Amino acid sequence: MATTAADAALPGGRLRPWGAAFLVAAAAALTMGSCTPAAGPGAPAPEQPAGQGSEPLVRVGLAVGAVSAVISGDAGLAVTDPSGAHLAAVSRGESWQVAAGGNGVVVRGPGGGSSTGEIIDVAGADTGALVRVNGRPYRGVIEVFRDRTGITIVNRLPMETYLQGVVSTEMGRRAPNELEALRAQAVVSRTYALRHLRRWDVQGFDLYATVADQVYGGAERETPEGNDAVLATRGRILTYDGQPIDAFFYSTCGGRTAEGTEVFRGADRPYLRSVSDVADDGTAYCSISPRFRWRETWGGDQLRATLRQTLPALGVAARDADEVTDVRVAYRTPSGRVGRLAIGLRRSELQVNGPNVRQVLRSTSGEILRSNAFALTATREGSRVTRLVADGAGAGHGVGFCQWGAVGRSRIGQDYGHILAAYYPGTALERLY
Repeated sequence: MATTAADAALPGGRLRPWGAAFLVAAAAALTMGSCTPAAGPGAPAPEQPAGQGSEPLVRVGLAVGAVSAVISGDAGLAVTDPSGAHLAAVSRGESWQVAAGGNGVVVRGPGGGSSTGEIIDVAGADTGALVRVNGRPYRGVIEVFRDRTGITIVNRLPMETYLQGVVSTEMGRRAPNELEALRAQAVVSRTYALRHLRRWDVQGFDLYATVADQVYGGAERETPEGNDAVLATRGRILTYDGQPIDAFFYSTCGGRTAEGTEVFRGADRPYLRSVSDVADDGTAYCSISPRFRWRETWGGDQLRATLRQTLPALGVAARDADEVTDVRVAYRTPSGRVGRLAIGLRRSELQVNGPNVRQVLRSTSGEILRSNAFALTATREGSRVTRLVADGAGAGHGVGFCQWGAVGRSRIGQDYGHILAAYYPGTALERLY
């Protein structure tokens, strides 16, 4: 019988051992370059032969199409090709430039000397020394290669080291009574990374260092409490039916999470269902978030200007937004979010489906709307909308793990196993290595 995440986190950190079903699915991810990308949200991990669990490597895409970059180190650096052949040595305190050159990469020193390689690796000459890229420090190896428009810069490092640069970047500095939230984030981020290894393999790496995947800040963004959370949960991921789950996460749910399919067409998963995120006293766990409640206001001119910029992406001519006669919620999802928005234009009424609502109804600053959980109030003069107000809740898509909710749960004493079980019901907490 499968063990839920809450049940698996036993006193003293005891976890049930790996099940054979998951080893079949995940063994290929145990070394870099073996787990195929998801075909879309909710796509299952491929089955592969079973093997001995070990910590995988992760290739993080720091930049794509860059014109150049500056590399340096607090200690000496060694520049090699993939075979290990020596190309250059960067002395402590020196800054070297890497840039596209022909079909490869050119490395230029401060004295004018240069070396060229199809692919170059940059690592600390001493074990554990950091490599700086444009001033930001990274652990592991920096790999640089030519792409179609410039150079791609990749940070190659072990999974647990990668997570040290993710957890505190995603969650910020946390107080002692919030550490279980950090541990929960470490499990979520590890699960996400494992499931999506080789997601961007065609570009030469596994994961972006941005919100395209999860935000990775390198060694600069590490904190002692974040690193402790990674260590305390080492090798642990969430599974369902022996498969690593789709570990969606976001900032603030506003009091209720969203069903997976409300946002992602392929996310029809038993553990991605809408759940209440409210304590027994009626207080939402994420009410401590600065984005728990919000208001966005558009004047008539601001609304038309916004729609002129956003509607062409849906195939609607910008000039059709010169006259806006109505903006209303046409359908709400079971979790109460806007599933369809109706916009009255000069010649027609446009129906905007849920996943596009935040892109179309952008804030006056140009950012996407914080969430789909909002109520609208429109003011009209004659047939034209002259003012629109959105009173909203939460930030992000709302599917799965609520980061601020996890902080609230941690504050009242819930451990990370119970926190994960609340947001991914029916999942199991497993140890990979």
